[in-house]
Amino acid sequence: MTAVTTSHISLDDRGVAWIEGTNTKVKEVVIEKLAFGWSPEELHRQHPHLPIAKIYAALSYYYEHQAEIDADLERDHLEVQKLRQAAGELPFVGRMRAMGKLP
Repeated sequence: MTAVTTSHISLDDRGVAWIEGTNTKVKEVVIEKLAFGWSPEELHRQHPHLPIAKIYAALSYYYEHQAEIDADLERDHLEVQKLRQAAGELPFVGRMRAMGKLP
């Protein structure tokens, strides 16, 4: 018997996991699975350029490195929160608030 291994995942110079042959990061697929509860089949329907085998490979990679990827997602979330606070309220939001369209 011959063992065949296909990972479909590659790491860049910074250690970021990418779905091989695409411009999609593993964590991007993971975010959609977590946010929307999408199955691999639904992820494929939403992103037909991603072969189903590569979606399964990305999710498998996630579950093998879950703590590390979850920590990375949390860092991203905190950074976005910090940037939003630093940017302040958007002028559009201020106008809508002044018009009574937002609380």
